[in-house]
Amino acid sequence: MFNARDLLGQLMQSGMTGSTSNRVDHALGSRGLGRPGNPIGDMLRNLQGGGQSPGFGGLAEAAQGMFGQAQDSVRGGNPLAIGGLAALAGAVLGGGGGAMKGALGGGALALLGSIAMSALKSQQGGAAPDPDEIAKEAPLGLREPQTPAEEAELEHTAHLILRAMINAAKADGQIDGGEMQRIGGRLEDAGADQEARDFVIAELQKPLDLESLTREAHGPAVAAEVYAASLLAIEVDTAAERDYLRRLASRLGLDDATVQRIHQMMDVPTVA
Repeated sequence: MFNARDLLGQLMQSGMTGSTSNRVDHALGSRGLGRPGNPIGDMLRNLQGGGQSPGFGGLAEAAQGMFGQAQDSVRGGNPLAIGGLAALAGAVLGGGGGAMKGALGGGALALLGSIAMSALKSQQGGAAPDPDEIAKEAPLGLREPQTPAEEAELEHTAHLILRAMINAAKADGQIDGGEMQRIGGRLEDAGADQEARDFVIAELQKPLDLESLTREAHGPAVAAEVYAASLLAIEVDTAAERDYLRRLASRLGLDDATVQRIHQMMDVPTVA
């Protein structure tokens, strides 16, 4: 069986749309996770010793520069640093092929977990957030799984997010055979094996299925990750795609404020 986290990283690396990389860049930038008041950006600045909002490049460098701290933090019982920040740096700075797939997959989940946590968490001023407190609240993917049950849960979430991205890509109609071949080719270039590519093609061929997808999104954090991943998969430039996002948010139980924050972090206009 293919590794869902690796495939997720490869799918994001290959780009579901022409806007995927721009949305990832914006989410990691000074108006996204790096924005003052954002719990993830504030935590990075706190661990750096303060300073200005790091922006896209600075946020990536901050995470990369914390690899040594991350190892110490894990030994000290803080799983967030190695599971989230180091993987996030791998996703941002990697851009490689098969050798980077583990970092890319982990970074993809760290990014989506960061967006979900930021969208759901109340924005509070005052003192910089405590990394230990954030680690306790962080969803899997932003923190390292600590038990076999959490490992299985994280793999299930990655599988669900894959299905969400593919389902969203079908929102404005069936994808033709030529487009399927192009997607398969990009995944092969990104290092996906035959089994993983077959899974993606099989999912692309299935009818749009919002009901079963949303039924498996347990909890607000996973719901927000599913929605954010769906935004990475489509341009949102047709009435059908906008309608799909409205129905997706409703079935996931996401309120308007949470949806708006996700759109803002990814620089995507909200749907009325």
